[in-house]
Amino acid sequence: MSKRWQHKVLEIPVTMLGGKLVERTQEALDKLGPQGWELVSIAHSNSFDTLRLFLKREA
Repeated sequence: MSKRWQHKVLEIPVTMLGGKLVERTQEALDKLGPQGWELVSIAHSNSFDTLRLFLKREA
């Protein structure tokens, strides 16, 4: 039997304000991990102003 997955794309703005990007990314992952979300991939947007995190969890 194949598994079913839910997917989520989380965008984190790359800005000078609002704390370090690493800290904001860690906070987001720490919130989503206990909900069952698993990080699959990370990418910058075309303009490099947003970090995109691609996550999945079993449905």
